[in-house]
Amino acid sequence: MKVKKIEEEYKKTIDSLNAVKAKTEEFKKRFDPIRLSFITEKDRIDTDASLGLTEKAEAHEKNKKRYIESREEMVQNIRFEALALHRRASELIYGQEFTLPDGSKKIWNMIPFDVQVIGALTLNGGNIPEMRTGEGKTLVATLAAYLNALSGDPVHVVTVNEYLSRRDAGEMGIIYGALGMTTGVVLNSQSRDEKKKNYNCDIVYVTNTELGFDYLRDNMAIREDRKAMGKKWFAIVDEVDSILIDEARTPLIISAPDTEPTSKYARFAAFARSLKDETDYKIDEKQKTATLTEDGIANLEKYLGVDNIYVSQHFNDLHHVENALKASAVYKRDIDYLVRNDEVMIIDEHTGRVLPGRRYSDGLHQAIEAKEAVTIQQESRTLASVTFQNYFRLYPKLAGMTGTAKTEEEEFYKIYHLEVITIPTNKPIRRIDRGDLLFRTEKGKYSYLVKLIAELYKHGQPILVGTISVAKSEYLSTMLEKEGIPHKVLNAKQDAHEADIIAAAGQYGAITIATNMAGRGTDIKIDERVRTLTGMV
Repeated sequence: MKVKKIEEEYKKTIDSLNAVKAKTEEFKKRFDPIRLSFITEKDRIDTDASLGLTEKAEAHEKNKKRYIESREEMVQNIRFEALALHRRASELIYGQEFTLPDGSKKIWNMIPFDVQVIGALTLNGGNIPEMRTGEGKTLVATLAAYLNALSGDPVHVVTVNEYLSRRDAGEMGIIYGALGMTTGVVLNSQSRDEKKKNYNCDIVYVTNTELGFDYLRDNMAIREDRKAMGKKWFAIVDEVDSILIDEARTPLIISAPDTEPTSKYARFAAFARSLKDETDYKIDEKQKTATLTEDGIANLEKYLGVDNIYVSQHFNDLHHVENALKASAVYKRDIDYLVRNDEVMIIDEHTGRVLPGRRYSDGLHQAIEAKEAVTIQQESRTLASVTFQNYFRLYPKLAGMTGTAKTEEEEFYKIYHLEVITIPTNKPIRRIDRGDLLFRTEKGKYSYLVKLIAELYKHGQPILVGTISVAKSEYLSTMLEKEGIPHKVLNAKQDAHEADIIAAAGQYGAITIATNMAGRGTDIKIDERVRTLTGMV
């Protein structure tokens, strides 16, 4: 393996962090001629009076393309040297204690394994390494991020929530600092100036949502100095299947409040409650829609005192009634949304997490607010919008990591030209994956589950139970409470404590109930007593 061979040479010549940082500077200087050539050509195009606007735009595009190609060629030329230096730096700081930005202490105890280096080379090739849970994808990302940040352009490491951004920027900032690189973390609560400072770091940790909204805000900025983001060069997307496939078409929208009165929503919510299923309307569960029957239309016309609801002046009323009907009959509390602090908050169907700041469009959110009798906020006008799919295709270089990518392999290639490469585990897998059990009724399923949990709890074996919704997690919680079995519940209502609850799920006697994918990316560490019980279930 080339990396190991170079690393053996570095062990003889690099014996301190100062030497590591000097080597990093040497790598960076190799990119200087490429950047100088790009800037020189850019200035020449800008000052060439013989070129028209279209010709200048085409010339700039060609210059940019040459720069990207030259930069990528240099990255590939130094990849083995850079990864070897990363491993050497990890060896030099191994066992040392560091203070993290939040004041906590961490002992650095990681040196990348061979399979992790292979994962990093896969990322660097603009692909997706599929690595099993626990194989250290967070560390893998640092190898590829360091290598590509040597070009002088920032690398964005994209996470699914701010807890992971903060955690990874803090903990992985140790190895970046040892290598002489700067680390930034971009959070929703930061000011524009704070974000600009963090975006200018060598490696930037940020959520997919914040990236999308910052992109929209920058495009709405009236002056260059009011923009926060820097260049988009290379993005490493963690949980890439969730972000680039499951949420690919989710629109991020910046909007402004409309001036239409909100009283009408309460009026139509009251009417929707008076309608009878099958008689007045029919539900399409798959499409999440509800449509009025002829009887329902007749009742609506009678309620509004009109002869024909389908004439133009009543179209708006019909639209609001259909939203009120969807809110009443289709959208379920604690499954599709929850109510917190007088506010309706959407629950992500893929992760079970609350989506703060997100609202249903086209008046549906207001209809749900009317149904739940909370404060109805003004409907809004869309000012700017982008989907994750369109945003991430703006990066010249894109890669991602996950433990579950093979099932979407074809989609990744068709949409993003990303290939999925399965990386072997560092050690043989000891986990036992059992087959599914089928039950005739839901009641029978949960009764069996409670009995199984009770039996395992007697021996202190930790148990993690996944459910499909907030409602199901609370239903199971109620059944366990009746049996006097202590447990913790992690769903959209406890999202602020997500990492703490999941991290403790491997402790002796712990029982944790979680909605489907809550806690992704959080390490579950089992204690020594659990090892004697063959691990957690």
